[in-house]
Amino acid sequence: MKKVSFAEFGGPDVLELIDAEEPHAGPGRIRVAVRAAGVNPVDWRVREGQVLGAHPIELPAGVGLDAAGVVDEVGEGVEGVEVGDHVFGEGASTYAEFAVLSAWARMPEGLTFEEAAGYPSVVETALRIIREVGVRSGQTLLVSGASGGVGSAVLQIARDRGITVIGTAGAANQEYLRGLGALATTYGEGWVERVRGLGRVEAALDLAGSGVIRELVELTGDPEKVVTIADLGAPEFGVRFSGVAASVPAALAEAVDLISRGRLHIPVEKSYALGEAAAAHVDSQAGHTRGRRVVIV
Repeated sequence: MKKVSFAEFGGPDVLELIDAEEPHAGPGRIRVAVRAAGVNPVDWRVREGQVLGAHPIELPAGVGLDAAGVVDEVGEGVEGVEVGDHVFGEGASTYAEFAVLSAWARMPEGLTFEEAAGYPSVVETALRIIREVGVRSGQTLLVSGASGGVGSAVLQIARDRGITVIGTAGAANQEYLRGLGALATTYGEGWVERVRGLGRVEAALDLAGSGVIRELVELTGDPEKVVTIADLGAPEFGVRFSGVAASVPAALAEAVDLISRGRLHIPVEKSYALGEAAAAHVDSQAGHTRGRRVVIV
């Protein structure tokens, strides 16, 4: 089978499309014929060799956590899913023709494989950091770097829970944020005062890692009311770096519910062929994403 792999840590150029042995579904796992794989910032952070609190990476390594596809192997002890089912979920080395998933759910009606591949990790991350930051219905949450996949999920989940969201993004993404129900403003010089002009902030999330932790603490008045998924230096300010997933099956179940109720939709901004994984990483690292990027297999 074809698979994207890297044999050393480094830039996008270390990614190679190789011929590899097919993986197989062990106990409690399923294998899918991958139709699309989500492109997440964690993919290129792992490729660079960043320490994110996850298990050590053994080289050579595959790339990718999220996938949507057709079940073609069911491991021992797995119930409720059959060969031929269309699922989306999380596993390992998903930039490949076949991948083993450790968590999955049936795809909601109306979703394409391309769309479904964009949900698993971002919804799990969004649910986790909303919980960790402790924001409640009736309060206001500030989201720095709000237009990407996780930001898109946070804005919609927060709206469903009665939380007001102020989102920062580039000028080109202001209407996109407003369309997701957020109060929007641009980052850059004067952004703190622009946020203050939109309302009092009880909690804040940093999704972009653009060096704004000090200002987020200032706006909330409490480092414990700030969580980042992108700034490894945040603990110096007493701010939590959240990098370890919680229950992915529970997150997928909630994603299915939100999508089925029409409360969550994350658009796919751009798709890439399997052999274009390096270009997908370059674009992901550049930021300014509106929604999701996916690799089509």
